Amino acid sequence: MKSLQALLVMLVMLVGSYSYAEESIRIDGSTTVLPIAQKAAEDFNKKNPNIKVSVTGSGSGNGIKALMDGTTDVATSSREAKEKEVADAKAKGIDMTPFIVAYDGIVPVVHPSMKIDKITMEQLRDIYNGKIKSWKEIGGPDRPITSVSRDTSSGTYEVWEEKVMKKDRVRPDALLVASNGQAIQTVAQNPFAIGYVGIGYLDKSVKSLLVNDVKDSPDTVRNGTWPIARGLYMYTKGKPSGNIAKYIEFVMSKEGQDIVNSVKFVSLK
Repeated sequence: MKSLQALLVMLVMLVGSYSYAEESIRIDGSTTVLPIAQKAAEDFNKKNPNIKVSVTGSGSGNGIKALMDGTTDVATSSREAKEKEVADAKAKGIDMTPFIVAYDGIVPVVHPSMKIDKITMEQLRDIYNGKIKSWKEIGGPDRPITSVSRDTSSGTYEVWEEKVMKKDRVRPDALLVASNGQAIQTVAQNPFAIGYVGIGYLDKSVKSLLVNDVKDSPDTVRNGTWPIARGLYMYTKGKPSGNIAKYIEFVMSKEGQDIVNSVKFVSLK
């Protein structure tokens, strides 16, 4: 009888732990996608109070690694997974399934007092590779340019590297920051700095620049005329099911896409 009681206790514990795992969703990755994932989690929790969604932002590459390691259920990324990441996942028996949940434009920003309103892709590249060192070279004051860049683990940096730098290396004296918020803060405090952030992070503390005479906007990002546009991703292990599928479906729904717009990113439609 005692052994039967012990077995029943073990079964109850196993069922309880299984239920807890099923009622939890862990999300980790891009700091750019973080506002979307957090707001979506809040609204999803209101509709599904029995499902706990935790959201952290350790960077796109770290989120994808966490998905492979099994320490997150959904990886958010501000770039497409690299070939090596896909191969490493497959080596572990994991097929990562991508979902584009929003669009983003990476926007160059300067201090509001800077007397420059537009820039070209070539000028951006030459500022960040060190060929252009003074604002005077592009019509600004005779002062050195402080370049603010994201660190190499950032998906935003990798898109900037691909679309702007064209394999050039970022100048070694660039100030490296860990998030969009830090980039905004650094530029807002330095009248001679330039940085770049996701469109959803723009505020009045900085001034966005036209690029190749194109203004950043949801329409120019969505139709591809903004030259530094990208998709924002959520990755799952294989085809999602259960609560994970439910969360992804919520983000992709009209309500979820309204959330994308509410946090100033660009909805799919």
